[in-house]
Amino acid sequence: MYKEIMNDLPMKLERPKFTGDARKQLSKYAEAAKKMIETRNVSSESRKIVKWNVEETFQWLRRTVGATYDDFQERLAHLKRQCQPHLTEAAKSSVEGICIKMNNLSAEYAKKIRDKHNELLKENGLADLEPNVNLLHPRKVWCYPVLFALPCPRLPPVEFLPDKDQTLLRYKGDAVRINNLHFQKLEQLYRYNCFEDRKFEWFLPRVWCLLKRYQSYMGGQTSNEGQGTQGALPLTVFEALYKHFGVSFECFASPLNCYFRQFASAFPDTDGYFGSRGPILEFKPVSGSFEANPPFCEEFMDTMVTHFEKLLSDSSEPLSFIVFIPEWREPAPPVLKRLEESSWKRRQVVVPTFEHEYRHGYQHLVPKSEINVRAAHGTVIVWLQNEAGYQKWGPTDERVDALLEAYRPGRERERDRQELLSPPRPNQPLDGPIANMGSMLNVNGSSAITGMKPI
Repeated sequence: MYKEIMNDLPMKLERPKFTGDARKQLSKYAEAAKKMIETRNVSSESRKIVKWNVEETFQWLRRTVGATYDDFQERLAHLKRQCQPHLTEAAKSSVEGICIKMNNLSAEYAKKIRDKHNELLKENGLADLEPNVNLLHPRKVWCYPVLFALPCPRLPPVEFLPDKDQTLLRYKGDAVRINNLHFQKLEQLYRYNCFEDRKFEWFLPRVWCLLKRYQSYMGGQTSNEGQGTQGALPLTVFEALYKHFGVSFECFASPLNCYFRQFASAFPDTDGYFGSRGPILEFKPVSGSFEANPPFCEEFMDTMVTHFEKLLSDSSEPLSFIVFIPEWREPAPPVLKRLEESSWKRRQVVVPTFEHEYRHGYQHLVPKSEINVRAAHGTVIVWLQNEAGYQKWGPTDERVDALLEAYRPGRERERDRQELLSPPRPNQPLDGPIANMGSMLNVNGSSAITGMKPI
């Protein structure tokens, strides 16, 4: 949070659409930097440097005619590099206070939620929130969905209001929406993964809880603040990963943006009914091929690499992780250097800026025409594999070329047009990951399923 806030000082920057927008943003940033440095208690040297760079920027704007989009963006990047250290120092104490307050509030509300959970369980005659589910004899099993150790209390009814393009679910006046195609996708996932509710009696309340959880987590569609945490690879890339590298599992996904029927996610309590295997850092597979497109938080990505390297060192069976992270170079984050220097790295490629796309984090809400978003940064793809994984799914030139071709902008739209004419694809073979039961808090008794019909 500290880094995110600091990065947005003195104002939050966005990728402008037009040259005029780029010019306006440069001017606004210069004004904001000047105002901030003048109203904060900073050294005279810092104030002098920032004001000098701001004045130089205004002079450049006045005398430059016909500057291009890239000219304005490069000038903005230069101004930010010069001013940011001094602005960071000026705001340090205030931002630290905000972070401490947020941490305390989070702990307070987490306790309130936990107490409410326990209260509801007691009202329904159930045990405490933390039952003993330790497994005394760990063994290898297929990768099963999360199964809760406690039965579910009876859920209240939720209103179901279908419309032409979207479905609305309402509970006590609080409504959430979802595109109809994604609602149908949740029905599929629920049917595949939830074995305790074959009659779909609790399906609507669980969908409402799922949508409300992600609405709260992402900050709401109008703010557009958290959509980047739920961005996903294009469907054509997932198809290439499955076809050429045997990938059948997503390490960072949700029921709303997943491509495969099995995935790890942040919220097993809401996502488990739809196929989540729980948080990736608590998931310890011994075999399989995995796609990892983590939230772009440096500390979290670093922890992810540590987890993957431990799994690779502990298993002699075929194990592979294909990691997608942004190509940040000014400066390069430690996690990127770690990946590039990892002893498990088999290959690394870079997909250039604007030459590939991602799926919008709100793909379950936006129109289909707005789902694909051009990437504003390069993407680094790194193959981490043990020896058996390299022998089975090694990144050969042919396989990598096929993956990069699938990443080309517009490929997903071409694929959709072709599917209108092509016959249905045959069922995909079972070749899912295997996990150690001792590493899983909860397991269920069904076989692993690799692919699903995507949206």
